Amino acid sequence: LVVAMGITPRLDMVKGLMQALETPGVCSIYYGEGSVKTYESAKRLQKGNALFTFPSTPIKCAGAPQKIMYLTEEMFRNTGRRDQYHVQYNNALGVMFSVPVYAKTMEKVAQRKSIQVNYFHDLVEVDWKNRIAKFRVKSSNEDAEKIQDFPYDFLHVAPPFSAPDNLRMCTELVDSAGYLNVDPYTLQHKKYPNIFGIGDCANLPTSKTLAAITSQGKVLRRRIGALINNQDVNKQILYNGYTSCPLITSHNTVVLAEFGYDGKLLETLPINQNKERRTLFYVATKLMPQLYWRLHVNGFWEGPSIFRRIFHPFQ
Repeated sequence: LVVAMGITPRLDMVKGLMQALETPGVCSIYYGEGSVKTYESAKRLQKGNALFTFPSTPIKCAGAPQKIMYLTEEMFRNTGRRDQYHVQYNNALGVMFSVPVYAKTMEKVAQRKSIQVNYFHDLVEVDWKNRIAKFRVKSSNEDAEKIQDFPYDFLHVAPPFSAPDNLRMCTELVDSAGYLNVDPYTLQHKKYPNIFGIGDCANLPTSKTLAAITSQGKVLRRRIGALINNQDVNKQILYNGYTSCPLITSHNTVVLAEFGYDGKLLETLPINQNKERRTLFYVATKLMPQLYWRLHVNGFWEGPSIFRRIFHPFQ
């Protein structure tokens, strides 16, 4: 049995969010027609408070809330009235990105764009009638919390996520957080050896991205094949946590984050990917869609590890 159920946006975990998303100026690229509404709402905004959020739960593509923020900020800047917009990023975590070297770069990007970053701010309620977003704020003392109000004219929400209900209810299969409980290297269930997991629903300690799934698929294919054929499984057929996130910082630049477990860098290209580059923007917007539509969905793409070995033979 292969469990590949993904994760589910939990709008219900933020009081008033479902109703707020039906009102002007409140949007999210994480649902339905949210991308169109996000663009149109940003385009209509003439001035005021633009607020972006990041939740305390695991999330699909942890870089996406920043990407949309940087692109929206650039729209504001291109109006010639950037000083009339107050852009804030309220992050429930304590870092801009999970890998320190990329986090430092993203901090510099936010600073250059005059974006105010507020850490340990977790969205708990949207008072859409009064256009106020309420955040649970942790102080340096983790036991001390308070609720702080932020008025908004534009609000982009990255909602909390969880495993699907029908998976979370299978208590013998999941961990305490409700995710499929698998070995991080073999993708095999820790209790039932005939069950494997792949993708966002598994409790793998890495970012939940398409790039991660491509590398997981390679490991899964080979290990299940060996199991079915009663062959010894090569200990080298292990998942190293590889994941990737093209952090779009403008309409023509990208920082391409590639890393594995414990934040180990696993960059593919023979250049410094921790730098805003036009070439990386081309890779993200032109090459990656081709890899997806022509190779991945047809079962021919299992990640860039072969190219990494070519470009970094001594790594």
